Amino acid sequence: MAVDELQAIIQRCQILEEADFRGEDFNLFQVAGQKCLEDGYAAQLLEVVQNEKNKVIIKNMGWNLICPLVRCILMYKQEDDNREHCLKILDLLVQLCNAKELFLGLLEQIEQTSGEQVCKTVMLLLQPLQTVLFKLQNKKAYSVGLSLAMIMSQLTPLPVPYTKQQIQEDKLGLCQCCNAVVDFAKPFVNEVVKNMEKSSECNDKELKEELLKFCMKSLKYPLLTAQLDQLESIEEHPFRRFAAEIIDILWNMRELIPLMFSHHKDRSQSWENEEFADIERKNSADSLACLSYLMFVQQFGIDCFPVVFSPSYLLQCNMVHIEVLLKSSIFSPLLQDLFESALLRMEDNSLLHQYLEFSDFLTVPQNLVKVMTLCPIEHLRKKSLNILQLFINKFDAEGKYTLFRCLLKTSNHAGVEGYIIKNIKDQIHLALMKVGGSSWFTGHHLISLLDLVLLLPDGAETDLLQNSDRIMASLNLLRYLMIKDSEYDNQTGVWTMLAKIEQSFLKPLHVGLNMSKAHYEAEIKNKKENRRDSNNSNTVCSVTVSGEKMPAMTTEMQLQVLRSALFTFDLIESVLARVEELIEVKIKAV
Repeated sequence: MAVDELQAIIQRCQILEEADFRGEDFNLFQVAGQKCLEDGYAAQLLEVVQNEKNKVIIKNMGWNLICPLVRCILMYKQEDDNREHCLKILDLLVQLCNAKELFLGLLEQIEQTSGEQVCKTVMLLLQPLQTVLFKLQNKKAYSVGLSLAMIMSQLTPLPVPYTKQQIQEDKLGLCQCCNAVVDFAKPFVNEVVKNMEKSSECNDKELKEELLKFCMKSLKYPLLTAQLDQLESIEEHPFRRFAAEIIDILWNMRELIPLMFSHHKDRSQSWENEEFADIERKNSADSLACLSYLMFVQQFGIDCFPVVFSPSYLLQCNMVHIEVLLKSSIFSPLLQDLFESALLRMEDNSLLHQYLEFSDFLTVPQNLVKVMTLCPIEHLRKKSLNILQLFINKFDAEGKYTLFRCLLKTSNHAGVEGYIIKNIKDQIHLALMKVGGSSWFTGHHLISLLDLVLLLPDGAETDLLQNSDRIMASLNLLRYLMIKDSEYDNQTGVWTMLAKIEQSFLKPLHVGLNMSKAHYEAEIKNKKENRRDSNNSNTVCSVTVSGEKMPAMTTEMQLQVLRSALFTFDLIESVLARVEELIEVKIKAV
C-alpha cells in the first residue's frame, strides 16, 4: 500500500517540470517515503531513488527523507537488510539532492537528537555532512563552522568518562565520537594549510577562524575534564589521541605558539551583551588553561615549543591559567599538575620577589589555601599543601617574607596560619645559621612579622581550641627564639619586644587558658552529674565545641570530646610554661 502511494506520486511528478512542483507534492512524497521505510519497504524505496527517471524528483524532494532515514537506520540492527538499504539511500541522497537543502536537513537531525542517540546520530551523519560541505560553493566557511558548533553543542551535555572502566566501556560513544569529529574536520584543515603554504597570508581566514573555534571548544570540552592518565597504557586512551589531533591542527594552522602566549590578549569576539562577552572570555580562558596543561604536563606538542624561555617566565605565563582553573566552578585536578610542573622546573630560592607584584602570584596561593581547607577530597587537599610549600621554596628571602605576611592576613584558618608560622621558624633558623644571614628574617623586618604572629586574634576571649594550631606554632617559634638567639646578640630583635609580647600574647593567653579550662571542667562535671541522674551513658544529645554544634552523641562520647579539649589546653599550658621559664632564666642571667 505504501509503495503504491509512493509510485502514484512519482508518476504524477515525472510529467511535471521542476518549476511546477508544489508544496503539496513535497508533503505527499515525504509521507509516502516515510511510510515505506516504517513498513519495511526500504528495498522498494531504494529502487525508486536509483531510477534515473526520478533524478529531478529526488534532487528537489529527497532531502525530506533524511529524518525517517536516520530514525530507521538507528532502529534497525547491524545485520538487518533494511538497514543496509537505508544506508544506500542516504548515500544516493547525498549525491543527488540539492546541497543547501540537504545540509540544512542533516544539521536539523543533529540538532534534534538527544541523550543516548547523540553520538550515534553524529557518527552516522558525519560522512554525508562532510561530502555536502565540499559541494557548497557559497558560505563554505560559515557552514563548516555552523556544523562543528552544532555537533559540539550536542556533545557538551554528555558526561565525560572518568574512571578506567567508563573509558573502556564508552557507554554513550563519546570517546569514539570525538575522534570521528576531529577526522571530519581534517580535510578542511588540510585545505587551510595548503592555502597557507601557497601564500604568506591565509586566503581562507574565515575557515581558519571557524576551525580555531572548534579547537578552543574541544579544549574546554571534553579535554578540560578528561582524565588522560587513567589507563595503564596511556597510548590506549581515546582522549589522548583526540588531544594530539587538536594540538596538531593548531600547529599546522600556525596557531599553537601564538595561543600559548595569548593570555594577555583578549581573543573573544565583540558582544553587545556584556553577559555574553563574559561567558566568551571565561570559555576562552578555560581552553587556554587546558592547552597549557596538555603541552607542559602531558607533553603534547612540547617539541614544537621554543626552549629560549626561562622557567620563571613560563611560571608567570602559567599563573594566569592556574588562577583560571582555581576559580573554576568545578575544581579540576589538572591545575595542580600544571602548577607543580611549572614549579619543578625552577631551583629553590631562584624566584625573585618582584614577581609578587603580579596579582596572580598572590591570588593563586590564596585560592590554593581554599582548596586545602575546603576541598572534600583528601588527596587533593594534601597535594595542594605540598604545592604551596613548593611555591614558597622557590622564592628568594624577600619573596618568602612578603608571601608569609599575605597568607597570615588572608587565610583565616588556624591550621594554615600554624603552617605558615612553622615556615617562618624554618627561615629564621636558616638566617641564624649563616654568617650575614637574610636580613628579612632577623632585625626590624622580623619584628614587624612577629607582630602578626605573636598575638591572639580576640585577646583573652580568643577561642583557644579553634586557634590551637596557630597558638602552638607561635609558642614553639617563641621558645625557639628564646633558646637560639641570646639576649646579648639579639639578632632577631625578640628581646627588644619582650614586654610587648608579654602584654599582647602571653598574659592574654594565660587568662584565656584559665577561662577555657574552667569552662570545660564545669561542662565535664555537669555531664557526669547528668549521667549519674539518668543512670545511662548512652543518652543521645548534642554539644557545642568551638562555637560549632557537633552531631548527636552519647554522654560518654561528649565526655571524650571535652577531655580531649582539656588535653589540648594542658599541652598549650606546658609549652607556655616552658617559654616563661626560658624568659625568666635569661632575664636573671642578664
